Amino acid sequence: MATRMKLKLKTVFVLYFMVSLMGLVYALMQLGQRCDCHEHDMPKDRTISRLRGELHRLQEQMRKSEATKQPQKQPAKPTIFVITPTYARLVQKAELTRLSQTFLHVPQLHWILVEDSPHKTPLVTDLLVKSGLTYTHLHMPTAKDRKLQEGDPSWLKPRGVEQRNEGLRWLREDRRAQPGGDNQQGVVYFADDDNTYSLQIFEEMRNTQRVSVWPVGLVGGMKYERPVVEGGKVVRFHTGWRPSRPFPMDMAGFAVSLKLVLANPEACFDGDAPMGFLESSFLQGLVTMDELEPKADNCSKVLVWHTRTEKPKMKREEALQAQGLGSDRAVEV
Repeated sequence: MATRMKLKLKTVFVLYFMVSLMGLVYALMQLGQRCDCHEHDMPKDRTISRLRGELHRLQEQMRKSEATKQPQKQPAKPTIFVITPTYARLVQKAELTRLSQTFLHVPQLHWILVEDSPHKTPLVTDLLVKSGLTYTHLHMPTAKDRKLQEGDPSWLKPRGVEQRNEGLRWLREDRRAQPGGDNQQGVVYFADDDNTYSLQIFEEMRNTQRVSVWPVGLVGGMKYERPVVEGGKVVRFHTGWRPSRPFPMDMAGFAVSLKLVLANPEACFDGDAPMGFLESSFLQGLVTMDELEPKADNCSKVLVWHTRTEKPKMKREEALQAQGLGSDRAVEV
């Protein structure tokens, strides 16, 4: 049975091959024959000419339409207003250079840099001018009784209080002076100059409605601190020190809607707040835990780190200075 089937298929194939071959031979023979096709070609030529004319007319119409069409306006992204306190030290320029070059990759960002100084310093002024960023340069000195002294632990007194409050003061005055309905659109973030920031964190915070929150790495003597989210809501905080605080979070772990900041002109940081309560002193009058907006995949991803640059050791420099051979003071570091 199988053999007969194979023979039939072979016969069909041979017949198909012969018919195809004869058709090919006939076509080749016709190539050499003269044919009076002028009468048949005339309608074809006229049709082709007419279609080409129609195509040309349509192309002209499209070009004119593109020329007169108004470009569609893309909705503007909310501005991120970043308030950064800074103070003079050997690593200040290095820290600000790194931070400014991170900010260059963030669209629609306004940097409010506030010096802990009685005046604006040339170092910071020059750095901002060359940064390529939209910025506001402010200064506000810390009161002497609030300053950390040499040898004091970093946690002894809150730092950057007056500078953050000065940034908030300027922001409130500036936004109220701006005409138009978009002057309240945006988000406020407090970014210290020694932290490390993923670019993703800025897009996470951009559409904050009230207060958005996320984890912070390498803080509080832990790998990370974070809000714990259940059912899309923050229910508690993963922290190793005093979790009973109203908002046991690091400064880098939240952003606030500009509209909320403007609607609460009294909201500021309390320099007399107990240790670890500085963030809570600002947030308590703005939001409840139930209103917090978890970001970074329900607070499961670390996108900002509380890093600190090691203080440079200057023993050799001091020894050379004692010999009158120290580094040229005119060279800015």
